[in-house]
Amino acid sequence: MNYHNRLIGAAEVAETLGVSRTYAYEVIKNLNTELRKEGYLTVAGKVEGSYFLRRYFPSYDATAPKIVNKEV
Repeated sequence: MNYHNRLIGAAEVAETLGVSRTYAYEVIKNLNTELRKEGYLTVAGKVEGSYFLRRYFPSYDATAPKIVNKEV
């Protein structure tokens, strides 16, 4: 899942968290409220991918090198 520097929608949030699409929209709404309070512009129904990952998966580090699985 490469959500870094792109907006993701309810389908991706729902799949990642294993929740319904309806609940995923609630998650996005809450995250966008947080972002607006910090002065960021938001898009309804979308959230910045790495922000979503940082909030729901605290061990996520966007600056960590990506592991590439190369078959030999």
